[in-house]
Amino acid sequence: MSNINWGIIGCGNVTEKKSGPAFNKVANSSLVAVMRRDAEKAADYARRHGVGTWYSDADELMNNKSINAVYIATPPASHMDYAITALGKGFNVYVEKPVTRNAAEARQIAEAVKQYPNQKLTIAHYRRGIPMFLKVKQLLESGLVGDVRTVQIRMWQSRKPETATDAANNWRVHPELSGGGYFHDLAPHQLDLMLFYFGEPEKYSGFSLNQSGATPADDNVSGQILFKNKVVVNGSWCFNVAENQKIDSCEIIGTKGRITFPFFGNFISWKTDDDEQTLTFIHPEHMQQPMIEKIVAYFNDEGPNPCSIEEAITLMDIMDAFTGK
Repeated sequence: MSNINWGIIGCGNVTEKKSGPAFNKVANSSLVAVMRRDAEKAADYARRHGVGTWYSDADELMNNKSINAVYIATPPASHMDYAITALGKGFNVYVEKPVTRNAAEARQIAEAVKQYPNQKLTIAHYRRGIPMFLKVKQLLESGLVGDVRTVQIRMWQSRKPETATDAANNWRVHPELSGGGYFHDLAPHQLDLMLFYFGEPEKYSGFSLNQSGATPADDNVSGQILFKNKVVVNGSWCFNVAENQKIDSCEIIGTKGRITFPFFGNFISWKTDDDEQTLTFIHPEHMQQPMIEKIVAYFNDEGPNPCSIEEAITLMDIMDAFTGK
């Protein structure tokens, strides 16, 4: 296998622990250069993480001849342009989630992937590689809870003052940058796992609204999906509830029992007529490392694409339907 030499476009918070250090911990992978528009912050990141080269301009990073792959970790508004540019310059590309602000932009990336058939692109739905979520998939495939009938997703959070006061500088609550609000930041993880577990959806619908008016973004989203295997998923995302009503829960109900787990926690519980258990997991130090291992293999023709642009388009179609786009 050849070495994958990475450049990061947008070395912000997500790259500090979840992804950035993993590029140097995966075999046949090295982090060569980083970029952030704030030159001082780019230099600081490079110094702290032992990266030899930093830039404040993405074009300069993509002119670095020692790089052969680009990780795009900016806010979603710039994902499409950076991805298409990187493909055109001959790079393999790894794009953070959500892949874009909407499905139309994701389809433009898909067209670029077709236009540059020698390049590869994958999406950062990295929970597909985390042991806890793979265990859920294994339990479902084992028939532990029988035929799945319904899935109930609830992601309710309070609007804490420290979050609200920083709204002006928080790209997540500005739809022109993120595509929506906290739903666009968190729901891709949850909805992608539904696709990972249950396959191709048949139809989906939903609605969203800005109940509190605390930010420019909608803060309450509801949606439902009917999968072709007749699994029904109902989801509720609300980011303005009381502090004592916060919840992060997925309940998968079948003909023999129930599996329950949080998307941002570390346990799986199940209950059937014959058994009741809870498993606790220790997540990887760098949450994206298992995914990056799969990506490096894919870029080296040693494995499949762990998450294709076509799968991401399906996800964005669902999110657009839920938010009325």
